[in-house]
Amino acid sequence: MDYPQRLQLWIAAALLGFSLGARADGVPVSVDTPRQAKLGETLRLSGSVTALRRASLSVRVDGLIRDLQAEAGDRVEKGQVLLHQDATLAKLEHQQALAARDEAQAARQESARLLSEAERLRSNNHVSENEVKIRRADLARTNAALQASQASARLTEELVARHRLLAPFSGVISRRLVDSGEWLDRGNPAFELVSTDQLLVDVNVPQERYSEINQNTAVSVCPDSHPGDCYPAQIAALIPVGDNAARAFRVRLASEAAAKSLLSGSSATAVFQLGDQNATQLLISRDALLRHPDGRYSVFVTENDKASRRSVTIGRESAGYVVVLSGLNSSDRIVVRGNELLSDGQAISIVAREN
Repeated sequence: MDYPQRLQLWIAAALLGFSLGARADGVPVSVDTPRQAKLGETLRLSGSVTALRRASLSVRVDGLIRDLQAEAGDRVEKGQVLLHQDATLAKLEHQQALAARDEAQAARQESARLLSEAERLRSNNHVSENEVKIRRADLARTNAALQASQASARLTEELVARHRLLAPFSGVISRRLVDSGEWLDRGNPAFELVSTDQLLVDVNVPQERYSEINQNTAVSVCPDSHPGDCYPAQIAALIPVGDNAARAFRVRLASEAAAKSLLSGSSATAVFQLGDQNATQLLISRDALLRHPDGRYSVFVTENDKASRRSVTIGRESAGYVVVLSGLNSSDRIVVRGNELLSDGQAISIVAREN
C-alpha cells in the first residue's frame, strides 16, 4: 500500500473513531510493531586485476643494442639477460685496467723486495737509515698505486656488465619496445615486465559504503575471464584516499585460490558480504522516527493508552525502514501516524494498525 492510500485510510479511520465517540480526549494515532529481519547484504562491484610488481625496464648506459634475448610473452626469471649492448670499447678499457693492475702488482712486489733487502743491509750497517726510509716510502706509494688500479679494474668490469639488461624480478614480458641495431639511451624503456606471482583485484567502493567494509569483511572474487568461477578472497588493503571525481575509495583484494584464474589487466567482480548474515535486527517505519535538533532520534510507544517517548539508536535505512540498534523491544507498539504533535504522556486513541 503506497503512502497516499495509507494516509487516506488513517484519516478515514480517525473520522470513524471520532464518530463512534472513541476517547474524545485522545489524539488519534496509527501504530505498528517492529519487524524482525535478517539484513545481511551482498554488495557486488566490478574491479581490475593488477600486478603487485610492474616495471618499464631501461638500460644503465647509452649504447647500441647488439642482440635481444626476450620477446613479448616470454616468462623470465630474476637475473635473466634480456638484451646485450655493444660493449667493445668498455671491454678494451677493462683490459687496459687489468694490465695496469698487473703492472702495479709487480711494482709493489719489487718495492717490497727492495725494502726487505735494505733492512737486511742496514742490520749490517751497509746502507744508511735514510735509504731504508726511502724504500719504505716507495712501498707505500706502490701499495696506493695497486689499490687505485684494482679499483679501476672493478670499475671497468662493472661498466662491461652494465651493457646487459637483466630482469629485476620474475615475470612475463608484456611488451618489447626496441629492436636489435637501435641506439638506446638511459631512461628510455626497452621492455615492460609484469610479475604474475602476486595478482590483486582493485575495487573502487562508493563513499557511502566504504565505512561498512573492514579487514574482517567476507569477500569473494569472480574473474570475468572465467565466468561462473568465484573464489574466497581477503582484503589486503583499505586505501583511505578517495577519487575526487568519482567519490570512491580503493579496496585491494588478494586471493590465493584465484591466482591461476586471474589475468593482469582483466576485470573481476568482487562480492562483499556486508553486515551479519545471520543476525536478526529490528526494523521500524521511517515515519515513526522523530529527529531532535541535537541529532538524536526518538519514537513514541503506547503504554496504557498514553504516548511514551523512547530515545533510540538507529542504523542504516532501506526501502522506507530503519534498523533500530537500541531503545526498542520487538513487542513494543510504536506510533507511525499522528506522532508529529504528540508529547510525552499524552493520551492517545489508536484508530489504525499498520500492516
